[in-house]
Formats: sequence, structure tokens, C-alpha cells
Amino acid sequence: MSDVRSARPEAREGRRMSGIGRVLIAVYGVLALAATGRSFVQIASKFDEAPLAYTLSALAAVVYIVATIALVRPGLAWYRVAWATIVFEFTGVIVIGTLSIVFPELFPHDTVWSRFGAGYLFIPLVLPVLGMWWLARHRPTSRADAS
Repeated sequence: MSDVRSARPEAREGRRMSGIGRVLIAVYGVLALAATGRSFVQIASKFDEAPLAYTLSALAAVVYIVATIALVRPGLAWYRVAWATIVFEFTGVIVIGTLSIVFPELFPHDTVWSRFGAGYLFIPLVLPVLGMWWLARHRPTSRADAS
């Protein structure tokens, strides 16, 4: 008879990719595509109108792409990358969101994170909170998870 515990590390390896984790990753993926498309169009067509805002939108796109990849990939290193990108994202949303309200002249055009992500239905504000919660609940614990 096989030991049930011996199967657990392999089964746990992809546990961030199950249930609500799949939805979270899908939303990150959609936001990555949306932010990338938006920033590309903005930079290509009217960069001179709001270079700071459009550069920040491109930065947000890169953060969402890396976060999506990190959430999908197994292992401790990718887990840490996911944490770093999601904390960076949350910090960006809070800082840019606050600045865009207090000093609107800094952002003549919206970024992904302006007004706490109002242009994206506040998903940029809520998503990193859910991401941090998900990561805290799904920390790699075994050798198989850490590879």
C-alpha cells in the first residue's frame, strides 16, 4: 500500500494554479494584456502629451506580465518574484492613485494606476490585495514546492 503523504509534494507543486488561484491568474493575465495594449497605443501615438503617465502605464504592464508569470510558475524563487511584483504593484497603485488625486496636474492623462485604478473598475487596487492573500495562504512548504 502506498503512503498518502508521499504523493502530497507532487500534488502540492501546482496548488497556486487551482480554484480561485486560476481566476486570480486569469485576471492578472487580462490586466497584463490590457495595460500592455493601452501603454503601447499611448506611447506610439501621443507620448509627448503625457510622458510620465504613459511610462507609468508601460511599467504597470511589465509588472502585470511578470506577476502573471510568477503566479503560474512553481517554486520558491517564483513565489518570491510574485510577492515582489504584487507588493510593487500595490505600492504603485497607492502612490500613483494618491498623487493623481492630490496633484492631478502631474497626470494630464490617466495611467493604469491613476485614481486607484478607476479606469479599470478599481481592479488594480483590489487585485494585489487578493494576490497577497492568495500567496500568504499558498506558500511553498516542501522541497518539491521549493524547486
